[in-house]
Amino acid sequence: MDVPDYYDVVSVRLIKVLDTTELTERIRWKRIEMWTQVEELLTVAWCDNKGKFHIFGSQTEATTTAGLRSDLDVLSYSILETVLEDLQSWKPGPVAYLMIMDDNTPPGYVKLQQVYANIPLPVYNLQTEGIMLDRNGRSSLYNNNLYLKPDFFVEHHGPAITFTDRLSENGICQSYDTVRALRSHSWPSIASEWITRHRKHNWPSTETIASIQQSGIFVVPVGDKLSLEKHLEWRISFSYGEKILVWLLNPTQYKCYAILKMINKYLIKKRFGEKVLTSYHWKTCMFYMIETTPSVLWQPQNLLRCIELCLMKMCNWIEECNCPNYFIPAENMFLDKVNGPVERNLSDMLHDLLRQKGRYLTMIPYDGIGQKLNIACQSPITPINDEKNDITRYMMLVTMMNLVNIRTTWFKLLRYGVQITSPLFKRLSSHAVRQEIRTILQIFYCSNIGSHLASQCLKQQTVDQVGLNMAYEFLLLGSASDVASGKLKLATFYHLQNNVILAEKILQNIKNNYTVLVSNVLTEEIKDYIIFRIVNENISATDVVRYLLAFPVPYLPSEMYCTPKALIPEMFRSTGTWQGSLDLCLDHWQEWAVVDPKIYLYFLQHQCYHQQNKITHKMVALNNMIWVIRHEQLKYKDTALNLLAFCLKEDGSLIQSYTVLSMSMKLKNHHNAAKWHIARLVNAAFKWLGGIN
Repeated sequence: MDVPDYYDVVSVRLIKVLDTTELTERIRWKRIEMWTQVEELLTVAWCDNKGKFHIFGSQTEATTTAGLRSDLDVLSYSILETVLEDLQSWKPGPVAYLMIMDDNTPPGYVKLQQVYANIPLPVYNLQTEGIMLDRNGRSSLYNNNLYLKPDFFVEHHGPAITFTDRLSENGICQSYDTVRALRSHSWPSIASEWITRHRKHNWPSTETIASIQQSGIFVVPVGDKLSLEKHLEWRISFSYGEKILVWLLNPTQYKCYAILKMINKYLIKKRFGEKVLTSYHWKTCMFYMIETTPSVLWQPQNLLRCIELCLMKMCNWIEECNCPNYFIPAENMFLDKVNGPVERNLSDMLHDLLRQKGRYLTMIPYDGIGQKLNIACQSPITPINDEKNDITRYMMLVTMMNLVNIRTTWFKLLRYGVQITSPLFKRLSSHAVRQEIRTILQIFYCSNIGSHLASQCLKQQTVDQVGLNMAYEFLLLGSASDVASGKLKLATFYHLQNNVILAEKILQNIKNNYTVLVSNVLTEEIKDYIIFRIVNENISATDVVRYLLAFPVPYLPSEMYCTPKALIPEMFRSTGTWQGSLDLCLDHWQEWAVVDPKIYLYFLQHQCYHQQNKITHKMVALNNMIWVIRHEQLKYKDTALNLLAFCLKEDGSLIQSYTVLSMSMKLKNHHNAAKWHIARLVNAAFKWLGGIN
């Protein structure tokens, strides 16, 4: 699939537009909770312990908005009636019907043969009210499910009766579909393939499959339109399982499904009518797509891509004239709906939407989504470079962070140096020094660009080697930024590329030349050393930064795939969002991973030695980390403790790792990635205990 450059940007903006409607996670779960309570109230008020109400469809799934105006789907069943898959599960008490699927019954449909009340035997050749004989003489339940009340307008929609209340408020007729169904607590054999189906991406999970299987199914009173015995056939309904699956959709999947329904209602139904493609077809398409694609695809920046993958899936089904039911693939849900001229015209329309490359989204009228998206994109959708601008802004902030570190250090040196010699003050504050600092910042910038490019290349399924080579060139240029920061990023790149020898060589070089750590407080000893070098060796500002100073190592979210696994949780330490304040970025780092250079040096050494199984060298690196944490001033001590705990966990010292993480939490209770590390540690402990058992 050829994906334009602007898809990621438009996806993120579409997410923000949808969040201005009723499709936020907060409203979604409040709706689900509300309709669950309504179900219970209906059951208590109307069923008198003899049945139960269920509400299905868009309202309980919370996949509708005020603009879509979806109806309610109400299902009721009696606990005094039950449907059996076989007679072995028969129990005296409820009126029982046996599911019959013979050669004349289409996939997804059953006939219900009456069972004697006192013995587990099916009834033949007996016709009573609501019971008719099928071709084989079996006493089968007639599907004439009718509700008629004088206070309602009544319409028939398949198995459901639509009630429209004349007395609704504000002059708007509120309608809901209701159907009387029968409940089966056993899973039908025709759907057994869904239970055993091979799922490469583990969706739905084994636990979810077991839960849906135990919940059973409903049978609703509607037959196949092409069947000769449609008056005796009942359709198998998996509505309860489908509701569970929709509830499991992540925010991106949830919004994708809502957009597909809007496209269907405004663009497709407007041209082809109500009965060609329904929201149920799109729900089925979503289930198949999620099951057969990796979970990493369903992220906010990929929303538009996911929408078009579903459109392509539906195109393929239309061209094949086959939409397989998600639970019973043998059932073709396109029968009597998509064929002949409709199939060709519908296929042409969907292909035309795909050729528009996302522009059709601006035509969606519901809740003003199309208009809001147009405004958000500032113009009709064309390739947009705002994502690159955002990345540039982030990387400039990293550069500004380094500038603040340099200027802070410089200011402290100036105040200290002016006490020693006035000429020194003039030299340090000269225009030439400012020019040299600007050059240093450009080198820092190269390191940030290189790490970002490498991350973008590594996250692709097929690695872009040309882009990776370019990233390496930038990282190589950035390695001259200061004593450690740029070199540590280069060493990380080598380590993630499994080039341990080069990574080790760089790390050893840093260790041999490491001199000063810039922190909140410069000791008198460090100040004296720097001033001595400036005065006596006449070194430039560039050389001071390159050879005497070491700055913290930052990683942005855009560098995630070029970041060690142990540092990634630091990017998710808080649920807060970045508001654009430089002080917030420098003080809290809520979306950044930042580590003191000396700790990061020993951490990378430990990782390299761990990969090569050099136990003695690994222990030396670990002890060095412990010594630095105990005896040196660290700006990001909580991150240092988290990295130490990660190393201890890798070495199998789970208890010591937990102790270190507890120390980290005591040091900083909020915005601390130790919570993520503790969760992973508990998971590792359970796996270890499971291995023993």
